[in-house]
Amino acid sequence: MANHDLILGQSHNLRLSQNQQLILGHDHNLGVSQNHDLELGQAHEHHLGMGHDHELDLGHHNDHELGLEQSQNDEGEVGHGYGHENSLGMDRKPEQGGHELVLTSQNHELDFSENNELVVSENHELDDNLELTVVQEQEMGLESVQDLTIEQSQLIVYSPVIQARSLSIAPNFELAVGQEFPDVFSCRRALRDTAIALHFEMQTIKSDKTRFTAKCASEGCPWRIHAAKLPGVPTFTIRTIHESHICGGISHLGHQQASVQWVANSVEQRLKENPNYRPKEILEEIHRVHGITLSYKQAWRGKERIMAAMRGSFEEGYRLLPQYCDQVKRTNPGSIASVYGNLADNCFQRLFISFQASIYGFLNACRPLLGLDRTFLKSKYLGTLFLATGFDGDGALFPLAFGVVDEENDENWMWFLSELHNLLEINTENMPRLTILSDRQKGIVDGVEANFPTAFHGFCMRHLSESFRKEFNDTMLFNLLWEAAHALTVIEFEAKILEIEEISQDAAYWIRRIPPRLWATAYFEGTRFGHLTANIIESLNTWILEASGLPIIQMVECIRRQLMTWFNERRETSMQWTSILVPSAERRVAEALERARTYQVLRANEAEFEVISHEGTNIVDIRNRCCLCRGWQLYGLPCAHAVAALLSCRQNVHRFTESCFTVATYRKTYSQTIHPIPDKTLWTELSDGDPSSNTNLEVVINPPKSLRPPGRPRKKRVRAEDRGRVKRVVHCSRCNQTGHFRTTCAAPI
Repeated sequence: MANHDLILGQSHNLRLSQNQQLILGHDHNLGVSQNHDLELGQAHEHHLGMGHDHELDLGHHNDHELGLEQSQNDEGEVGHGYGHENSLGMDRKPEQGGHELVLTSQNHELDFSENNELVVSENHELDDNLELTVVQEQEMGLESVQDLTIEQSQLIVYSPVIQARSLSIAPNFELAVGQEFPDVFSCRRALRDTAIALHFEMQTIKSDKTRFTAKCASEGCPWRIHAAKLPGVPTFTIRTIHESHICGGISHLGHQQASVQWVANSVEQRLKENPNYRPKEILEEIHRVHGITLSYKQAWRGKERIMAAMRGSFEEGYRLLPQYCDQVKRTNPGSIASVYGNLADNCFQRLFISFQASIYGFLNACRPLLGLDRTFLKSKYLGTLFLATGFDGDGALFPLAFGVVDEENDENWMWFLSELHNLLEINTENMPRLTILSDRQKGIVDGVEANFPTAFHGFCMRHLSESFRKEFNDTMLFNLLWEAAHALTVIEFEAKILEIEEISQDAAYWIRRIPPRLWATAYFEGTRFGHLTANIIESLNTWILEASGLPIIQMVECIRRQLMTWFNERRETSMQWTSILVPSAERRVAEALERARTYQVLRANEAEFEVISHEGTNIVDIRNRCCLCRGWQLYGLPCAHAVAALLSCRQNVHRFTESCFTVATYRKTYSQTIHPIPDKTLWTELSDGDPSSNTNLEVVINPPKSLRPPGRPRKKRVRAEDRGRVKRVVHCSRCNQTGHFRTTCAAPI
């Protein structure tokens, strides 16, 4: 029989005092520190002899160390071990007057409570100077040189678990014969949680609608449990629990019962509070609380299961698209919402949405300028988000319409621009002559020429400059390219190109291959109001990236909520403005006024002026609103020369600005409201009362066939020595694109 002693060294004393409890708190070690006294009763000190061994004898049939394992009864008291009634009982004589044994160590208490049970909370470890002795008689006593005895004290101790992990004690893991569960699923769940908490693995022998039998998975361990259904009700009850564990628990850090569903149940509440809770953090929490090491995939799948229950699955999102489009048109009359599937199998192909508030604001108050851009979705079924965005009077983005397609190709861009043309044609008598900015890929160029033949279609400088940077990794050349793009006159533009040519003839040749009328301000025929780049995705990056990984309806709702918030915030903000022009325009005019004070103005007639400055001489025509510097025509606001001419003839400068820059027009931009859409649980009920809303409810849209390729996406890393090196063009035989091989192709097919 192995002896495990509770040894109190020198200057270690125990105190027995009335109504005192010692409870081991979370993650605290049990230690008996120096200079603690042992007292019985009030103000009576009884010292255990110094240098003697005082044994705490605990009975058990096997020679094991005592492992504190997780188990708790209905009163919230924790016991130890497997299987049986998990309590440490001490029967005391009445004359002892309710005194309890108290071990004090750094404010941590070990409580032998009124019910004579040892209460031990989560993650407690025995100090090195404390040892427990197991004896056959299962009696507990304190032996010392003094007559201090506690009689008729029985201790029930079960087999410990010895493994290299932190102990995790959680509530409600006591199993007893006769214990009942609402149904078989609750029974299985309780047994699984108990196995994980007590660190043993369980093997199912029988499991059906009426019975459940399992045994310990360790070879030779006699532990076995059987539960059966009560007649006439779904309730399950534990019929038998055979023997106790002799296996010592599992010796590895994983767990057979730690399934994906268990992971989901474990982190469900945390994910509801914080949907951005990462799989890595889930792994860390499960290891810290339960002492179990899981794979990243298990944590990710557990999170996905909970998120699907909270926000709906990706498949459900596509299936509900027809009903969602119906709700968009019902709650926001005048809006356009259409979904299209493949005629053969109804797999998703395209979705187009434009809210009535956006259509009204763009046609009645925004500049006739549109930016086209796209971003790739990161959801389960991939896809691409198309965006058509205008600009309000203060220069902020004003999304007009957006679409989702199964993949980006020329056909889908043609469709998107056709839908865009239709919505503008339906809502206005005179189609505005648009200026369109994009990366001018073939699909967009063909779509613009077919649907907006009179539009000015220019390069978005962000795309052009990034291509230039990749080809010529030189900051000076990059800055000169932007200066050339901003140059207002042909002379200024050519001067910048010559500077580039002096540094790199290849860079100058690369620039001259692209017609300047498509990107340079000096040559561009349309009116861009100073916007050389649409810059849509970069501006929306803060929230569009998060939305791109959601199920399709959740993503669209994220966009709608952002637009609804923008409309309301900008509407309320504009109500506080007291100026005639929007703030950005007011600043530009104020700067022009400051410079104009030093200019000399000569008047030719009622409309024509000659303005002389240190920069040179410019001719201003206030009737046609133009200046020789071209600043007035290009930006829609009077330049410094025009301001000087207007001041000389006592004209109000604000009257000579484009109407889109006035506060009144800005308020008109956001005068309409984007209304909320009710929860999906109410769609059927709300649609029943509207006969026009039942047309699309019979259509079922299936997910697209393009699934995300398996495995982790490859990261593109550019080594320092590779920068500027001319790369060989490679071709993929799988997707017929350039830039990668078949073995590294990630394109969905």
